[in-house]
This record gives sequence, C-alpha cells and structure tokens, in this order.
Amino acid sequence: MSPNMTLSWVLALVPEIGLLVLLAVVLLYDRLIKPEERRRIGLVTAWGAFIILVAMIGLWIGTGEPNNATGIGESLLWGDMIRFDLAALVFRVMFLVALMLTALISLDVERLQKGEYYALLITGTIGFSLMAASADLIMVYVALETASISSYILAGFVTKEQRSSEAGMKYFVYGAFATGVMLYGMSLLYGLTAQTNLYVIGSMFLGAQGIPAEVNAVLLLAAVMIVVGFGFKISAVPFHFWTPDVYEGAPTPFTGFVSTASKAAGFAVFLRVFMAGVLGATGTPKDHPAMWWAMLVAMTIITMSLGNFVAIFQSNIKRMFAYSSIAQAGYLLIGLVTLSPDGSGATMFYLLMYIFTNIAAFGVIVIVSNRIGSDELKDFSGLSRRSPYLALVMLFALLSLSGIPPTAGFFGKFFLFRAAVDAGLWWLALIGILNAFVALYYYLSAVKYMYLYRSEEEDDPIPVSRGAKVGLAFSLFFILYLGIYAGPAFEWTREAATAFFALAG
Repeated sequence: MSPNMTLSWVLALVPEIGLLVLLAVVLLYDRLIKPEERRRIGLVTAWGAFIILVAMIGLWIGTGEPNNATGIGESLLWGDMIRFDLAALVFRVMFLVALMLTALISLDVERLQKGEYYALLITGTIGFSLMAASADLIMVYVALETASISSYILAGFVTKEQRSSEAGMKYFVYGAFATGVMLYGMSLLYGLTAQTNLYVIGSMFLGAQGIPAEVNAVLLLAAVMIVVGFGFKISAVPFHFWTPDVYEGAPTPFTGFVSTASKAAGFAVFLRVFMAGVLGATGTPKDHPAMWWAMLVAMTIITMSLGNFVAIFQSNIKRMFAYSSIAQAGYLLIGLVTLSPDGSGATMFYLLMYIFTNIAAFGVIVIVSNRIGSDELKDFSGLSRRSPYLALVMLFALLSLSGIPPTAGFFGKFFLFRAAVDAGLWWLALIGILNAFVALYYYLSAVKYMYLYRSEEEDDPIPVSRGAKVGLAFSLFFILYLGIYAGPAFEWTREAATAFFALAG
C-alpha cells in the first residue's frame, strides 16, 4: 500500500468493490439453491444494489467525500486513472438504481431466472461506474469494454429466440466498429500529446497560442472519431441504427437497463472527455469557434427530430421506445453543447429522472408482454381494465417522457431549455420545444390504447408480483417527487457538473 494512500483511495472504489462482492455472492448463491428457487437470485441482486447504494451515500454524508472543493490533483487517484468527484457519485447513484430496478422487474421472467443473467448485469454496472469516474483514456477504454461485452451477451441472452440472437449479433458488430473508430481517435490524441490523462491533455493546450493548422486538423479528426464511440453508446444520429432492432429483440428488462444506464454512462464519459480534454484544447465556441462544436449541434437537432418523427409510425411499443430513446439523446445533447455548468447539470438531472421514467415504462411492458406474449401497441388495448395499477404507472411514465407536469420530465426539459436560452442558444431551445410537441402525439397514442380502446381479454386480469410492484412503486414515487420538488436534486447535479469545468474555468 502506498504511503500516500488515504481514505479517499478506498472510498473512490467503494461501489466497484461492493459490486464485485455482490457478483461473487450471486454466482455462489446460484450454485447452492434449488432450480425452482432461482427467482430469489433477482432479489439478492436487488437487495445487494440497494445496500451498496445506501453505503455509498452514507459514506459521502459521513465523510464529506467526494466533493468539488478539492483541486484536480487531490481528486485524481489510483495512478491518476480515477477522478473521485461529485459527478462520479451522481452517476453511480443512477447506475445502482438502474441495477436494482432492473433486477426487480426481471424477477418473473422465467427465461432470465439464471445466475449468469444477473452476474452480467452486475458486471455491466461495474463498467458503467468506472466509465463515469475515468480520468484517463486507457481507463475509459477498459471500462467501456467491460460494460459493452456484458451488454452484447445480455442482448442475445435468450438464445432460443431468433430475435434475441439477432439483436446480440447486431449490437456486437455495430459496437465493435464504433469502438475501433473511437480507439483510433484516442490514439491520434495520444500521438499529439504523448499523454493519456484527460486533464494533462487539456492543460497542455489550455491558453496555448498559435497552434499549427495541421495540429488543429488532427485534433478535429480525433474529436470526430471519439464522438463515433460515444455517439453509439447514447444512440445519437447517425450512430443509432442498432437501437430499434436491439431494443425489440433483446430481453425487455435488459432493454430498460441499456436504455438508461448505458445512456447515462455514455454521457458521463462524453462530458469527461470533451469538457476536460477537448474543451481545454479548443476553448469555448464563443471565444474560439470550434468545428467539433458545430458538429455536435447538428447531431443534437437531427437526433431529436429523426427520433420523434420516426417513432410516430411504429406499431411495436419497444421500437417506439427505441426511437423515443434516440430523441431523448437529442434533448440531452442540448445540455452538453451549452458548455455551461447549468447545461451539464440539466443533462445529469434529466438522466436521473430518465432512469426512473424509462425503467417504469419497460417494467410495465415486461409484465404485460410476459402475460400476453406480444409487444404490439394494439395488444395494450384495455390495459386500464385488466390492471389499473400497470396502466397508471405507464401513464405517468409517458407523461414524464412528454414533459407534462407534475412529472419529473417537465422539469427535466425545463432545465435543459433554460440552460440553452441562458447560453444564447434560444433557437436550439425552440427546436427542442417543437420536438417535444411532436413527441406528444405518439406518447398519447399509447395512452389512448390503454384507456380508450377495448379488448376481448379485458376481463382477464394481469397479475403483478410483489417485487415488481415495489420496483414500479419506487419509480413512480420519484417520477412524481422530482416533478414536484426538483430544486434540491437539480442543485445537486449542477454542483456536481462543475467538476467537468475544472480546466475550462
């Protein structure tokens, strides 16, 4: 142990250490219990994630670490590979909540009652957690691959279904290509600087004058290539092609997990790299107009527009949510391109509320499709009569995604659009608002099926297990809580977002 090692070194990896212990417990428990009792593995995973979450928040409250008061040097640990700051804590809360809720809604899916399924979920969460705390290009890549490989296997986990196998293969092929391009961009960045630490790279260019044109050209090329990898993770256009097929073919609980936790991890590393590294190299658009910034703005507009307009024509509810997820990535990019703590804080708040909202929606889809064997929108007709509880949860999830008060999605969009206006990007906020109105059409169409249309099977109730009820109730509570009392959560995410601007000032 290094003589300079402090409590912060251990605290920086508490979630990962806890998840590794949980991984071992799940695999051992799977070997000891009877086959008919394997449903309990999901409960062990959910309880384990909850205990780790409580321990992490308790240590933060008790020790005051992490915080953003310390300088970059004090918060860089483990060979400067990990940055232990408030932003990492916020994202880790998201990942643990996503793991807990996904485990709960997976309980009654018989095909997923296997230790390997939950072990892969935990391994993916470890990768996401390390991505959020990465301060070095090597750590970014290792964490990304840890999460990605687990996700590829989970997408094709139900090998007896052709759609699932096809989803896993498509996810793998697209992911391998995107990661290869991203890695080449990182190698260009290393070739220019001979460094892999994000903050060292940023500081080398910060305030530098007279950078040769050829260096700027290589920096732009590296930024574009890195965007390919991150754009794939967040389902941004034009790197979104995998999303509809994978969402439709993958096991539904995993679809909810990848649509939230994976997207949050993608944005976490996006903010780390571009705010600390590339932003330090190129400055803000107002002072030093950067071509990569214009590229991100174009991606933002096209992503939310294409996602919303294509979602209108979907008859499969999982494909509808796939294009909705693409549109949500566009909204989230608004906060990133503002290059402000308010914008980044709004992005983090939106991701936090999106965890609860989307997993609640997919939780309902899991239970309904598990009963009726279909994901088609028309098969949700009469859901309010077959299960008023499930219809209510889905109603509030759809209202939140639409941005209608008193749900969390209203404040999520409000904070994003306000940050854009404050940054002088009022036209971008206007485009976002118009897209939100377009999204209302297909979200309310789903509500129409549940509450207005009748079904021949509406006298056949849909049972909901206790574990699923707890998971859905937990999500619904925070959808409403963050829609009524969003201030403290937004201040928390905004304070955490300041960590991304350590170099840019």
